[in-house]
Amino acid sequence: MDKASVLLSVTGLQAGYGHSRVLHGVDLTVHRGEIVSILGRNGAGRSTLLKALMGLLPSRGDCRFEGRDISGLPTHAIARLGMGYVPESREVFPTLSVAQNLLLGRKPGPQPGRGWREEDIHALFPALYKRRQVAAGALSGGEQQMLALGRALLGNPSLLLVDEPTEGLAPQMVEQVAQALQELRTRGVAVLLVEQKQSLALELSQRVYVMGRGEMVFEGTPAGLSAQETVQREWLAL
Repeated sequence: MDKASVLLSVTGLQAGYGHSRVLHGVDLTVHRGEIVSILGRNGAGRSTLLKALMGLLPSRGDCRFEGRDISGLPTHAIARLGMGYVPESREVFPTLSVAQNLLLGRKPGPQPGRGWREEDIHALFPALYKRRQVAAGALSGGEQQMLALGRALLGNPSLLLVDEPTEGLAPQMVEQVAQALQELRTRGVAVLLVEQKQSLALELSQRVYVMGRGEMVFEGTPAGLSAQETVQREWLAL
């Protein structure tokens, strides 16, 4: 892919918690309209990476989104530029209805009449329409994941960071979430995905990174990763 297609470019990213450094110089690229998965064992630094990109943790290094340096920007400013984030914890507002949760995520599209609308979210996740007046705290885990994704999409992101969206979900819900992520790509939304289910990540992604001990130890295609027995054994085997 050419440089003009680069949406997110990260070089030498360092971040951590307090005096404990977790990321040790991460390099990463995401192109427009592609799904990129980050694989690795628990504790490798994948969730920390997403939080640092979203401005939720102090970090050092060069991080450019849509060609703009976002290093040191607050989270709300990064979101306004078009980066969305769905954390592993989902963080829905439990006492508010599904409709009210979606309303909180709404942001005007790049052009009048363009962008994601509540009707689009209902079409993507029909279960949310049926439950639109139900308190978010009463939803199942899968429904809350759909709600978190829908709320993030109403912010009209060009890149969506998604952390472990299928964790703890029943197989049917996993399939629905996977289909939704594929649909985002057809609508031009790039996805940076942290996913523990390796087979699912390889099926969805155009490119894959593997993290180990706060660094990238592999970058390539799903087919390329499948051929790397050493990487599979040392950095992915449970």
